[in-house]
Amino acid sequence: MNVIVLENHVTSQRGGQELNLLTICRGLRSRGHQITLLYLKPGDLLEQYQPICDRMIQISAYGFDWRSFESTRRFLPSLMQILQMSIEPNSIIFCNDYHFSLFASILSFFRRLPYVCYLQLPPLQLNRQRKFGLRNVDRFISVSNQTKQDWIAFGMESDRIRVVYNGVDLDRYKPAEDLVQARQQWSIFDDTRIVSYIGRIDPEKGLETLIKAISILVKNGRKVKTLIAGKPVTHYSFSKERECENEGMNYLRSLIELAESLGISNQVEFVGHMANPISLYQASDVNVLPSIWNEPCSLGLFESLACGVPKVASRIGGNPEILTEEFADYLFEPGNEEDLAACLDRVLDWREKDPTLGVRCRQYVSDYFRNEKLIDGIEKNLLEFVIS
Repeated sequence: MNVIVLENHVTSQRGGQELNLLTICRGLRSRGHQITLLYLKPGDLLEQYQPICDRMIQISAYGFDWRSFESTRRFLPSLMQILQMSIEPNSIIFCNDYHFSLFASILSFFRRLPYVCYLQLPPLQLNRQRKFGLRNVDRFISVSNQTKQDWIAFGMESDRIRVVYNGVDLDRYKPAEDLVQARQQWSIFDDTRIVSYIGRIDPEKGLETLIKAISILVKNGRKVKTLIAGKPVTHYSFSKERECENEGMNYLRSLIELAESLGISNQVEFVGHMANPISLYQASDVNVLPSIWNEPCSLGLFESLACGVPKVASRIGGNPEILTEEFADYLFEPGNEEDLAACLDRVLDWREKDPTLGVRCRQYVSDYFRNEKLIDGIEKNLLEFVIS
């Protein structure tokens, strides 16, 4: 099978969507499938794609604004370039973002290729062009039942959507061999508890709730240090096809000011983007996902647990589907800093009160959310159309 993958920005700095695609492509390649990567913008993941791709083709645009000559001028050559390329037998289109649906649909129609669209986001910013392109999708793969329900509510037929949860590489994400040394890397030398966040610095992630919850813990006498890792990437404008970096920096400044106004500047540190966040997971006593939007299926849920660190997350989106069984106790109401503070207070001392919890965290993702299960699900759905 030759998988023609459509990607936007080949970078690790925007979030889990891009990293997840790399995992899928790497897994499919290891099983003998060919990968053809189409992408708009190069980034730090491009080097990792090179050994697993048979072809890597940068194009100018996946869509166009009919009111703009420049936009149309960029789109048509890209489309003609791909329509004229040689395509191996048993090829299939795998689109990583439904905003590329028109381009994928045209390619599917003229080259008579099956078209699978990967739904890692709920339906947002869907103009006529994109809606038209989605009509020709042979199958959708959603990362959670919540995301599937979001699309059904939008008007998509349920039987066109399959659910395949994300996974985690247990060989890469694992507990610290030396916890004391892991903590000392972050200048923690006493019994201070480390609370971490790893992800985009974005209003939809609810970081105000986390900072306010930390303030409550500090006022109650808790010794905590909160390490927030991530790049300000907010308010992506699909109409302008760009990220509004100024708004992202303004949001980051507002969070810093919030910590200052609450008197907890010393307890909250913004450490910037981490290309490899494993050391922060390992040093943490708990990792938090305080999202206030319908989080589809965050990779951080699995990464934290694989490192033997409990995950506290808002009860929204796909989070309750992942944190089940005993881990459902670590869900809190989105936007409710008091509920989050209470949840953190219950779990912060787990190393003393429940020392096997870390082992159970890792075993849980090993049982249900290994990368192999992710690749199995994607491969099965793709092969159904190639073989038939």
